[in-house]
Amino acid sequence: MQLGDFAHLRTGDKGDISQVSVVAYDPADYPLLARVVTVDRVLAHLARLTVRRATRYELPGLAALNFVLEGALSGGVTRSLSLDAHGKTLGAQLLDLPIGDGD
Repeated sequence: MQLGDFAHLRTGDKGDISQVSVVAYDPADYPLLARVVTVDRVLAHLARLTVRRATRYELPGLAALNFVLEGALSGGVTRSLSLDAHGKTLGAQLLDLPIGDGD
């Protein structure tokens, strides 16, 4: 299974910072997401990025996790040579994060 089976995402970007919010479809799945969708796993899944600092904020009342990825956009949307350096692209990639039975 993948993260996209349990959650949807909202993303945003400003300058060189990308923000990705992971929101559980079913609030009952929030504890699983909080346990397995860690900063380390997110950074490993998006390994091609050169993130300076990653912070995870937990929002249990919304069944959501918010990740702030500083330096993730290669200098910013208007400065990057990446084909699509927007936060929404990172969010789409994150939906493929494996969520296994052993997690």
